[in-house]
Amino acid sequence: MRMRPTLSWTPTEDVSPGTTDLGPLADALSTGDVLVLSGAGISTESGIPDYRGEGGSLSRHTPMTYQDFTSSSQARRRYWARSHLGWRTFGRARPNAGHRAVTAFGREGMLSGVITQNVDGLHQAAGSEAVVELHGSLDRVVCLTCDSFSLRRELARRLEEANPGFRPVAAAINPDGDADLTDEQVGDFHVVPCSVCGGILKPDVVFFGETVPPRRVEQCRELVREAASLLVLGSSLTVMSGLRFVRQAAQDGKPVLIVNRDVTRGDRHAVTRIALPLGTALATVAGRLGVPVEEGGAAGPV
Repeated sequence: MRMRPTLSWTPTEDVSPGTTDLGPLADALSTGDVLVLSGAGISTESGIPDYRGEGGSLSRHTPMTYQDFTSSSQARRRYWARSHLGWRTFGRARPNAGHRAVTAFGREGMLSGVITQNVDGLHQAAGSEAVVELHGSLDRVVCLTCDSFSLRRELARRLEEANPGFRPVAAAINPDGDADLTDEQVGDFHVVPCSVCGGILKPDVVFFGETVPPRRVEQCRELVREAASLLVLGSSLTVMSGLRFVRQAAQDGKPVLIVNRDVTRGDRHAVTRIALPLGTALATVAGRLGVPVEEGGAAGPV
């Protein structure tokens, strides 16, 4: 499955403004076997911006594509300089009320699984188990030559040693962990090679234009088949990699519920779209259902 570099989506038909009625969400969770599909919007309350919401990063930032990364050493230098700086902030993010509520619902046996489009590791930091990371995770690094994996914290250490004194101030941090830096700030940042074979290192995340591993896609399809309903949290569903699971659920006659303040590409397939802040909505439903939600949470991947 190929992630097409779709950066925007415009509704071609009238769409509902959404509702504030949490009843359908409470009913679905009470029934159980709810499959969660989360997007960048669930992490905004942790200080990580989304792509397309109000103030989203796409208004000022074009994500790295796989084609640019693999074909240009300058693009890789720019990416790793920005990502190295962003990692310092990104790794300190903590799960918010939305992540903790998802963990609580799972602990109570209301969920059949969690698929996340995010690469921040915050679902796991909140305590959710068996999370399928559709687009990978920033806390791992893969070599494009020998396919060996390593930890991001080890690469961060090597990049620190190779670039002493690299302390530019970023204008902003993006959902992919990339920091906004000018070419002057990037300068002659030194990129380190794979410590095994000397090949090109890449974060173990799916860039725009890259293929999601087929086995991972099939795993998600199986989760949709096994679920009673699909709950989308904080995703515009602009990218087909997430939208296809919404379409699959709808075609199978399974209710699709969306919690997202803005319209989404999947609204036409949903029985409801709840236009409320995620943390507020999920915490309120947890209270109604008598589900205890723990406070605090560990930091994200570091």
